[in-house]
Amino acid sequence: MRIVIAEDDALLREGLAMLLRAESLDVVATTGNPDDFLAAVDEHDPDVAIVDVRMPPTHTDEGIVAAVEARRRKPELAVLVLSAYVEQAFATELLAGGGARLGYLLKERVGRVEEFLDALRRVRNGGTAIDPDVVAQLLARTRRDTKLERLSPRERDVLALMAEGLGNSAIAERLVVTDGAVHKHIRNIFAKLDLAPDDRADRRVTAVLRFLEDSNGR
Repeated sequence: MRIVIAEDDALLREGLAMLLRAESLDVVATTGNPDDFLAAVDEHDPDVAIVDVRMPPTHTDEGIVAAVEARRRKPELAVLVLSAYVEQAFATELLAGGGARLGYLLKERVGRVEEFLDALRRVRNGGTAIDPDVVAQLLARTRRDTKLERLSPRERDVLALMAEGLGNSAIAERLVVTDGAVHKHIRNIFAKLDLAPDDRADRRVTAVLRFLEDSNGR
């Protein structure tokens, strides 16, 4: 796995690089600003980019803008975005083009090494990884949505874990239920959110995006 890191905090940047190299992962470049990050993506053709949301010069959304541009240049690039706190607008913007190979984690998650590495591998393998704390805050903001109100408490639990990027077996393990029960809950979620089986879009991604977009509008 070839990795480029874009983080303007030098201590965190080098700490991430050391952690990943200790796991025998190939960190091919570390950068501190969006321009150097995009140049590194062009030069090194990485599999994964780890990108801070807020970067120079204004420390607003430069990291997200650079991540979107990197994906435009290299659509198969997996991107794991790090943020100091929940910024649902950025999470929604990043996922708007489709959820494959994308992650959004709070920086504090890096200290939980196994969880961080699991998220990194998940996005590298084509999945999504949304921080559980982000999901919890977004879910709390969707209570008034009429379609989401159709969901049972257990269906909400399943949707929240889907939003984290977990597959059916991982959801079943987390909730201590069978795979069949999870499949049934997901089928019910699709039905209650009016996501037809013949929709051309990935219904799993669409359900999560609807959840995130509704949260962003509140």
